[in-house]
Amino acid sequence: MSSSMKKKALLFILMLGIISFFSDFTHEGGRSIYGPFLNLIGASVFAVAFASGLGEFIGHALRLLTGYIADKTKKYWLMMFLGYALNLLAIPLLAFVKPEIWQVAIVLILIERVGKAVRAPAKSALTSFTAPHLGAGKAFAINEALDQFGAFLGPLAVYLVISRGSGNTLETYQRSFLMLGIFAIITLILIVFARLKYPNPDQFEPKSTSIQLPTQKAFWLYMIAIGFLAMGFIDYPIISYHLSLDLDFNVELIPLIYAFAMGVDAIAALIFGHFFDRKGISALIVAMVLAMFATPFVLLLSGNIALIIGVMFWGIGMGAQESILKAVVAVMIPKEKRATGYGVMSTVFGFSWMLGSMLIGILYPISLMFVVIFAVTMHLISIIFLMVLTKYYRKENRNLQQNNI
Repeated sequence: MSSSMKKKALLFILMLGIISFFSDFTHEGGRSIYGPFLNLIGASVFAVAFASGLGEFIGHALRLLTGYIADKTKKYWLMMFLGYALNLLAIPLLAFVKPEIWQVAIVLILIERVGKAVRAPAKSALTSFTAPHLGAGKAFAINEALDQFGAFLGPLAVYLVISRGSGNTLETYQRSFLMLGIFAIITLILIVFARLKYPNPDQFEPKSTSIQLPTQKAFWLYMIAIGFLAMGFIDYPIISYHLSLDLDFNVELIPLIYAFAMGVDAIAALIFGHFFDRKGISALIVAMVLAMFATPFVLLLSGNIALIIGVMFWGIGMGAQESILKAVVAVMIPKEKRATGYGVMSTVFGFSWMLGSMLIGILYPISLMFVVIFAVTMHLISIIFLMVLTKYYRKENRNLQQNNI
């Protein structure tokens, strides 16, 4: 493996990371205020939870199709451009939604998730092609760190717009969405530039001859684990909606708290990505054990310290999801079918997230304790399956080593 190829792979990952920076600046900036914005224009907590869950389901389930298309056509850049266009341009359009047509905001949020479904498998596949040169964990961690740096600054910029405006009013949210549209355009321009600079990025990785986890049983054990993980992972629009109902809480701080979570996400991605290249799936188990404490800290405990700790745990969980979950697939699935593999993973994850979000939306008005019990239980089941997978993985490696002697 030449040092020049490693350098090219690193520069390519940095280019993808810059694209992710501007895109996440846009859609995470918007995402940070979905909850209070929907509350302001008249949507109920169930509508927020339903939109969040359905959006994640659509955004993940469609990847089964878009991943297959990406593998078959190899049009990775085209799918990225189309996906990012839908994903990002829907956000400034939210500025034109009035309270009497709040349902349109739900539709635009769903369109934003559709865009992510179109571009995500192609982007993950492009990132994975550099794994032979950088390591799967490191490749996804670098991309996620730059991604989340944008996700940190986007909500921070939104906070500045809201705090310098007239507070928690429709006008300030409209101004925020329009501001984010500028960064949406920058993202699309960068994708065109990257396509011209790197027309055939799949050439970073030679044709696959084997996979690290050799059986379908391991893959489906992993799918079950991430399914339970998704069911128990509360989405930020629900957290922000919960905070907006607290009369003692300053809602203008909601995007600032999200920015903090994204900063934690970026740091966690780098740490756990490095940990994954050294320890494998054990890195994901550690991250999920920490993330399990997010819901009880945010929903049950009062005070700013408890909130900060809970959001920190939530950010760790997000960092692991966006880096390690994808890195595991990179070492499980051969290059030629990897976008399809990401599509399958995303479908399982998205359906489970939708189901979990709907149940959380039903349980929330009844009891916050029920929400916490549900979320923690789902996390524990996920951790158990990951431990079973780790044990199975070690057993298979021992069998392979014995057969090769």
